[in-house]
Amino acid sequence: MCACNPVEIRYNVDKELFASSKLHQPFVLKGYDIGPCVEKWSVKYLCSEGADKVATAHVSESPNMNFIDKNFSYKKMKFSTLVQRASEQVHEEYFTTPTEYYYFRSLGEDVRKKASNINEQFPALSNDINFPDLITDGHFFSSVLRIASAGMQLWTHYDVMDNFLIQVSGQKRVVLFPPTDALFLYLKGDKSEIVDIDNPDLNKYPLFAKATKFQCILQPGDVLFIPALWFHNVVSLEFGIAVNVFWRELDESYYDAKDVYGNKDLVPAARSMDIVNRALKVLDALPGPYKDFYARKIIAHIEDKALAK
Repeated sequence: MCACNPVEIRYNVDKELFASSKLHQPFVLKGYDIGPCVEKWSVKYLCSEGADKVATAHVSESPNMNFIDKNFSYKKMKFSTLVQRASEQVHEEYFTTPTEYYYFRSLGEDVRKKASNINEQFPALSNDINFPDLITDGHFFSSVLRIASAGMQLWTHYDVMDNFLIQVSGQKRVVLFPPTDALFLYLKGDKSEIVDIDNPDLNKYPLFAKATKFQCILQPGDVLFIPALWFHNVVSLEFGIAVNVFWRELDESYYDAKDVYGNKDLVPAARSMDIVNRALKVLDALPGPYKDFYARKIIAHIEDKALAK
């Protein structure tokens, strides 16, 4: 694979500039005042503010958490216990393996019906953080508190909504791939099968060599804009605390009303995939060579009619 391209760094972005020039390209916003959270959100402070809460964490013996193979378990514990355990993973070198890795993302009060909102789940913490004033009024969808052990890598995936990743503490490496790389990432749903993007098995995943990487290292106070459909892979280089803010760019009717995570495909796209799957079942009635021929005709038709030229 070619070397990583740096993610663009910007300063002093206002709402008008953001709306007119973002062009769905990621960038790191530096110099924005995200509030006193950078100084206040110590392990002790988080434990005191969330002492009575029960948290559900992803827990794994591997630093590379893999949602497809589910190499982790969900464990419930006190929020203070989660923060303490995640922060205790000290690494002498990159990816030294401790006993367990922890990853937490906040959920809505009703996890099946309501998206996360830290104003509701963590009201005291929400007073400490300022969200970038760049989101169109009325388009807010969710705010998600994230906590991760040092060295933990989160699987490559995409979201259907734009979001800001606000890094509060610790360093974080984020590698992004543009939506046009979808054919190179061996997708299952919204996730890539390729767990180790730094040392991929190119015999198993040869097309990954064509993918284009963009990379940044987030410092406390940095804000990364991740456009909808951009794939991202995140490594917490240190024990880290961050907050995501998601919003709907399109009309609300495009989004699945039951999607509380922001990762279900847009309604027209989901319907199209269902139609394609039914068409493929019809093709199964043909003998092998004929099925292959007409499948290739369908692929050529999609490339001609649907893909950006």
